[in-house]
Amino acid sequence: MSDDLDLAKFISEVTGDELLKIEENFGSGFVRLRVAEAERRQAAHDIRSSEDIIIELLRNSRDAQARNIFVASAKAQHERLFVIIDDGLGIPEDMQAKVFEPRVTSKLTSIHEDKWGIHGRGMALFSIASNTLEHRVLRSKEKLGTSIRVLSNTLEVSEKTDQSSWPQLTKNEEGIEEFTGPKNIIRSICEFAHDSKGALKVYLGSPTEIAATLYAHAKSRLSAQDLLFIDSADSLKLIDRLAFSSDAEDFTKIANELGLEISERSAFRILSGQISPNKHVLEVLNKRKTPKPTSLIHKDLRGLKIAPDDMKTFERDLKRSFRKLSEGYFLEDCKTPKVRITKDKIVVTFDLSKDDSI
Repeated sequence: MSDDLDLAKFISEVTGDELLKIEENFGSGFVRLRVAEAERRQAAHDIRSSEDIIIELLRNSRDAQARNIFVASAKAQHERLFVIIDDGLGIPEDMQAKVFEPRVTSKLTSIHEDKWGIHGRGMALFSIASNTLEHRVLRSKEKLGTSIRVLSNTLEVSEKTDQSSWPQLTKNEEGIEEFTGPKNIIRSICEFAHDSKGALKVYLGSPTEIAATLYAHAKSRLSAQDLLFIDSADSLKLIDRLAFSSDAEDFTKIANELGLEISERSAFRILSGQISPNKHVLEVLNKRKTPKPTSLIHKDLRGLKIAPDDMKTFERDLKRSFRKLSEGYFLEDCKTPKVRITKDKIVVTFDLSKDDSI
């Protein structure tokens, strides 16, 4: 009798589309799921964090033979945004929605196994789709690269609390290089770039910083003569399209099409050279490995000592925070903020230009 009640309860709960998930019903609550449903449930566990998402997106670009990958990352309240732009093989238009379906892969005869496992079973983008609020191919064309936007809820797909610290790359007693520090998004990207060293470069920043980096990268590759006979940015690789901009309005339009939502004022600042491009993550990491000099330190009367590298990091973070404020209040970008240590406080000063003071 109990078995019958359990079966009745099960059948009452499994209605409508739920029946499509079942291949065979054994009774007493036991079923055999269809392949698609089993894979959906597996996919839900493949992605557990923002760090997992970025690794899968990077692996996808790498396997598409990208040589340069640009990662724009931003967070607002409980939403984490990733925009990945690469110069890989691209995705045909009729496949751009299908790539997020289970078991869809371009690697029929080859798979890639790395420190994160096997890649090529057609589940990476499906796993991301199963765990995020938004996931779509924004722009892509064969041999011209791909731009993918992914938006997740960090209350459901968590991430490390510390997302500002860069890792350290050191050698252990056996001489093997290893990363230390919080296993955050930055470290995940650095580990991937290090694992792919020599094959590709990865750039990381805010949407505005990545727009500036793409523009500088394209300008270094394309001359005015190269662009002279091009009728539309659509014929260029995605990573080169911002070089086709004629003014800030045009720059903003192309950037937004790539998934980099920036203001026209930010576009103007990029075009005028006020926002510098970012270096690829391994170059940044190598510069951070410079030994800290012991003779040059900031010191207050209590003996507080701040090493130069730490002070530079603090100043850079302050400048980045001021940049966000300046965009909202139409302030000019500040020079390096002045940091002064007194007996009982640390004083930070941002100098405003005369135009900002009016």
